[in-house]
Amino acid sequence: MRIREAVPSDAPVLAQLRWEFRAGKDAPVETEAEFRERCVEWMSAALAAGEWRAWVAEDNGTIVGQGWMRVIAKIPNPAGERDRHAYFSNLYVTPSARGGVGSRLLEAAIAWASAHGVDRVILWPSTRSRSMYLRHGFTSNGEVLELTCR
Repeated sequence: MRIREAVPSDAPVLAQLRWEFRAGKDAPVETEAEFRERCVEWMSAALAAGEWRAWVAEDNGTIVGQGWMRVIAKIPNPAGERDRHAYFSNLYVTPSARGGVGSRLLEAAIAWASAHGVDRVILWPSTRSRSMYLRHGFTSNGEVLELTCR
């Protein structure tokens, strides 16, 4: 299993994984083809512009998981806090590849955030994923979890 940063050309596969992740939770309001077309365009543009970063898990060259992060600039603070937050979202691993892959994707995102001036990572976990995030040092603040980067 290899973890790497996503590139715009990964968007078609990432859009398919997004469909699998979200269409299984709530009833879709558009067809899979319509969603994938819209999502591929959005993901390609977001990755190309650097607005979002994403990490993928590859098993023998096939993408089987992803996690996305958006960096949010903060107003400068004289108290020594870093000047950026990050929002982590869309962590999904195909059922057949589960068993530590989600943790590896999360660890790659946390390492990048820590190395790139992010003060805190925030996310809204699912009930199922909450324990994984807590194991990685996130703390609970209501429904939101946060991690202070080092």
